[in-house]
Amino acid sequence: MSIYRAAVIGLGRMGSTFDDEMKQGGSIFLPYCHAPSYFESPQTDLVAGADPHNEQRQIFAERWGLNEDQIYADYREMLAEARPDIVSVCTTARHRAQIVQDCARAGVRAIWAEKPIALTLAEADQMLAVCRETSTALAVNCARRWNPFFAETRRMIEAGELGDILQVTGYAQCGLSHNGSHLIDTIRYLAGGEVEWVFGEIESDEAAQGEGDPQGNGYLAFDNGVRSFIRATPCGVASWEFDVIGSKGRVRSLNNALEWDCSARVEDRASGRNLLAKTPLAWPTRMQGMGQTIIEDLVNAIETGDPPRCSGDDGLKALEIALALRESHRRGGHKIALPLTDRNLGMQSSEIAQDHTPARIRRL
Repeated sequence: MSIYRAAVIGLGRMGSTFDDEMKQGGSIFLPYCHAPSYFESPQTDLVAGADPHNEQRQIFAERWGLNEDQIYADYREMLAEARPDIVSVCTTARHRAQIVQDCARAGVRAIWAEKPIALTLAEADQMLAVCRETSTALAVNCARRWNPFFAETRRMIEAGELGDILQVTGYAQCGLSHNGSHLIDTIRYLAGGEVEWVFGEIESDEAAQGEGDPQGNGYLAFDNGVRSFIRATPCGVASWEFDVIGSKGRVRSLNNALEWDCSARVEDRASGRNLLAKTPLAWPTRMQGMGQTIIEDLVNAIETGDPPRCSGDDGLKALEIALALRESHRRGGHKIALPLTDRNLGMQSSEIAQDHTPARIRRL
């Protein structure tokens, strides 16, 4: 088995310490964030890290057993000297597009980037173009695609066990760009097609006219006939829940994936009628950390040329749908067709607020 040299750019919360905050499961299984996943994976050797903040570098080196000469203030110097095969880009989205392109041009074979993919469609387009030119696999960390329960639901859909998929609904109070990346991408993953047009409603006219990261709701029409509703405004008791309705069965992910409710029509022999019966969702034979599942996917992308489960193209489309929802509101609720023609459109993800100070320090 090949061992790949791995490095992290952005040595703070998602790059290193996010797992320390996890007190229960749900949609996340540890190791989840980047450094601990590389550290524990048998397929990678964590060889370097880069961050402009001195304290971040020191904590990272001590935590993961790296020497002073393996930690860099300038990621370009790290790329040139450490020559990693796989790089995680865990910086603010303000700098993500340029760093991803620099990694690809430096010969990195696979990139695991945080979400959202970028701040504008033009940035995302350029990221994808450079990765195509250099044959670099790009994965965007919309991590529910690597969750075993969402993956099992997708398998059931593809196997036809739910019949024809009619509707996919998602509930999560969040900004449409930052955590909305997770919401929109999960909807796309379960629907299995491409969005052709949307109607959107933003939390207010003022928010819709701005360039920030608004909450909103939307109706999505897919090319395979699936229809979807997303609610990213307050969801009450239903936050981070998904509902897949098919002609033969239904799967619901409840309470942020802590509960799964499956049901299907079965024949009642006594009455001759079809009744709705609940069935268990199949559990995986082993529950490994989602970060290690992502690394396995990245290694597969390197060795086979297959795209990662959540590719750069998937990340771009999540951003594009968020922008289309906002454009619909701006135009008085009109239907907006995809792809968007104006590639200069952008949304300032909430993660870039106060990004001059590391998120780990702000949370402390």
